[in-house]
Amino acid sequence: LEKVLPVSSGIGGGSADAAATLRLLARLSGRALPGAAEVLALGADVPVCLAGRAVRMTGIGEGLAAVPALPQAWLVLVNPMVAVSTPAVFKALARADNAPMPREVPKLRGAAELAAFLTMQRNDLEAPAMAVQPVIGRVKAALSAQAGCMLARMSGSGATCFGLFADPLAASAAARAIRAAEPGWWVADAPVLQAQS
Repeated sequence: LEKVLPVSSGIGGGSADAAATLRLLARLSGRALPGAAEVLALGADVPVCLAGRAVRMTGIGEGLAAVPALPQAWLVLVNPMVAVSTPAVFKALARADNAPMPREVPKLRGAAELAAFLTMQRNDLEAPAMAVQPVIGRVKAALSAQAGCMLARMSGSGATCFGLFADPLAASAAARAIRAAEPGWWVADAPVLQAQS
C-alpha cells in the first residue's frame, strides 16, 4: 500500500488501508469479506471503509445503514499537517450525551439540499479538536472564504476539514487557491462518494 493521506488526520486513512488489505486477502484466498463486527477491533472506521459506499454509521462504527443516493457534489479536503490525537480530543470533549442525528437521512436533491441538511448536523469533536490544535480554525476559515463553498466543517476527530461545493470547477479552483496560500498544507479535491444500492 502506498499511503498518500496525512497520518492522524480524521479521514480514516489507516482504516481505508486496513480495508484495502482485507479486500486483497479475500480476493487472493477466495474467501468472503468479514462482517462489520469481525473487523471492528482493527478500528472504528474499518467497517465503513470495507463497505465502500455512503452509509449512516451508528455505535462505534459497527452499525451501517443504507442512505438514499447522495446528490452530486464535490469536496475540498484540507489538512494543516498537524497530527491530532483522537484520545486527546475525546478527553477535551465537554459532554458526550448530545442528541443523535435524525434516524432517517432524507432524499436530498442537489448539493444545496445536501449543504442545508449538513448545516443542521454537527461534529461534537470539532470544538475540542480546535482546543487541542487551534490551526483547525484557520483551515475552516480558509475553506469558508472560497467562492462556491456552501459549508466548511472538520472531519472526524480532525485535523482535516472539508468544504462542500456544487461543481468540480469551483472545488478545483478552491483547492488551487488554498495550496497557493498555504503550501505546507495537504489539499485534495474529490467528488462526494455516491450511495450504492
